[in-house]
Amino acid sequence: MNRSQRKAAFNGLIVSALSGLLASGCSRAGVVLGQTPVDLSLPEGIAVGFNHRTGHRYRSPLSGAWRTGDNLEQMLIEAIQSAEEEILVAVQDLSLPRIAQSLVAATGKGVSVKVILENNYSTPWSQQHELDLRRHGRQRLQRLRALADEDQNGLISLEEAQNHDALRILQNGPIPWIDDTEDGSKGSGLMHHKFVVIDGERVITGSANFTNSGMHGDAGAPQTRGNVNHLISIQSPTLATVFKQEFAQMWGDGPGGSNDSRFGRNKTPQPQQTIKAGTVNISVLFPPHAKSHQGHGLDVIEEQLGSAKRTIDLALFVFSAQQLTNKLAQRISAGAKVRLLADPGFASRSFSEVLDLLGLALPDRFCKLEAGNQPLSKPLKGIGTPGLARGDKLHHKFAVIDNKTVITGSFNWSPSAAHTNDETLLVIHSPLLAKHFTREMDRMWRGAELGITQRMSRKVEKKRAKCGSGMNRD
Repeated sequence: MNRSQRKAAFNGLIVSALSGLLASGCSRAGVVLGQTPVDLSLPEGIAVGFNHRTGHRYRSPLSGAWRTGDNLEQMLIEAIQSAEEEILVAVQDLSLPRIAQSLVAATGKGVSVKVILENNYSTPWSQQHELDLRRHGRQRLQRLRALADEDQNGLISLEEAQNHDALRILQNGPIPWIDDTEDGSKGSGLMHHKFVVIDGERVITGSANFTNSGMHGDAGAPQTRGNVNHLISIQSPTLATVFKQEFAQMWGDGPGGSNDSRFGRNKTPQPQQTIKAGTVNISVLFPPHAKSHQGHGLDVIEEQLGSAKRTIDLALFVFSAQQLTNKLAQRISAGAKVRLLADPGFASRSFSEVLDLLGLALPDRFCKLEAGNQPLSKPLKGIGTPGLARGDKLHHKFAVIDNKTVITGSFNWSPSAAHTNDETLLVIHSPLLAKHFTREMDRMWRGAELGITQRMSRKVEKKRAKCGSGMNRD
């Protein structure tokens, strides 16, 4: 089999991994009784997976039970297994041992592998102690230890640690990795990327971290199915070159070198670049940028929202950018229909723009209102939060504009994403791809709670009792 045949075979594997098996006996809301759901077409060279989607299913690596969704972990593993020359990984958190094992196996075939992590997630968990960690870190450590405890005796043996600690597996590989302290600093805002580049020809990116909670669910919590996420695979040497350039800035000369790695605002800022992948136009931006930089991440999104004539669908983990609320209000006045679903835990925070869209102003813990806060005088109707299992989050960061343009990547809709963090922001112009994201939006919309939720109401009443009407910031 020659190289081009192997590429074709790999593309088939990716599509197969995402197609899975039809979920017999599962809910099929919106499908005419007696019909078989017809899968949607995709642009050539592009595949996309959603870990909560209906119509597909796979066996959960946590429980072994069948569950609905696309297996995002298997999508990554098959991409890694296809590599012949080089694998570049930049991800905030990598704790899945099977992905680490696949990377080590690739080096055994002569493939060059490099990994960049966020400094808060770059220590092998088997070398951590709970007393040294904050609450979130302790909870993460407890979950990872529970997954590794094969004999359920409450103790982690050396063998269990070596088999289940993903970073220890990389360490023993040995596979080189760095984090965002490699430049000699204490770390950037967040090294928040989630991308893989295979052989300088294929990019896999999206909203998912490479963790069980990001894909499958939490250890010891069988009701969870993982944070609601997606990954997109794009075959394009041109796009891969753009991602390799971003990786090279962060990597520098690698671990233990001359501190020439560049993260956050220390990177040379790059403008938005537009490439063509087959027939699809894709624009890519790698934040952060200064607030004075024209064309920073929030500007890019504002421009796309401003182009909307009919519909805007939004599925967001974090939404805290006032300029985007202002642009949405303009498009609504012009007749565009908006649907927005936000993570329930984030939606009711004092700096959430979801509250603005619902006409609410919520003081913070100091009884002060956000500076420049501008709640809409007329609340929107198409705003809500999805129904999720306790412990799961809506972790998407996507928008669909007029059923033809998709905004996606690691980029949360916040000032910190635009001006502090290392992020990926993609704008993909493809009606075929947009249908897949619209279907995901429709799936979440069917179980969503719209308007001011009970959770929000309780929080507002509690704040009013404590703060009265609140005070504006100086």
